Amino acid sequence: MNDGLVEIDWAGRRVAIEHAWVGAASARPTIVFLHEGLGSVSMWRDFPQRVCAAVGCRGLVYSRPGYGRSTPRPAGERWRSDFMHRQAFELLPALLHALGLAEDRILLLGHSDGGSIALLHAARFGVDGAVVMAPHLFVEDLSVRSIEAARVAYETTDLRSRLARHHADPDSAFRGWNDIWLDPAFRTWNIAEELGSITCPLLAIQGLDDEYGTMAQIDAIAERVPGTRLLKLERCGHSPHRDQPDQVIAAVRDFVAALG
Repeated sequence: MNDGLVEIDWAGRRVAIEHAWVGAASARPTIVFLHEGLGSVSMWRDFPQRVCAAVGCRGLVYSRPGYGRSTPRPAGERWRSDFMHRQAFELLPALLHALGLAEDRILLLGHSDGGSIALLHAARFGVDGAVVMAPHLFVEDLSVRSIEAARVAYETTDLRSRLARHHADPDSAFRGWNDIWLDPAFRTWNIAEELGSITCPLLAIQGLDDEYGTMAQIDAIAERVPGTRLLKLERCGHSPHRDQPDQVIAAVRDFVAALG
């Protein structure tokens, strides 16, 4: 991937955003990849390249502030319950503008928290389509239990050192995500009703063995956005692009082809 840093003004400060370009420009939309709650540019591995090669388009991969090589969270900062809204409504538009994509055709491809951000952005801004893998619309007991287990693993295993391969500040990445998801105030977070304003085509993908969410998540998308395509994958956990990459890439290729 051809990567670099771009600076933007966000949240009252100047932040550097790690990003990478993949694929080649074409008449098809640029795919913007939005990572999971512990993700980054490098944690996508070769999935963005494979998708863009299959679709025949260009892709943008980036790390949100606090992740990868992007600007870490300020010391002591705790995210609020609207952190995904702010990423969708403020940071992503600023990044697209800074990179000259504000007027381009865009297709969003988000995983987990990135899927939720993609849905929120699509609900407010015009995009050509969105693919969401294991998105969150509301907080489930299953999610909280798995995130509590992740905290124990971070404190007692080599999880921190493994995350340090992908994040300049692994504590920034882990604590930002883990603290807000386990904040009692976050239990009422719910974006389901906000999806009614989405008009673009959607493809929602989830594994039947997802340890962070049930099928109620993508079923709720289909209830609120008529015409949503659902792909429910067997032998697949929270990361469909890792557990069943061939099926996911084929589904994305067919979805983009149907856009025209």
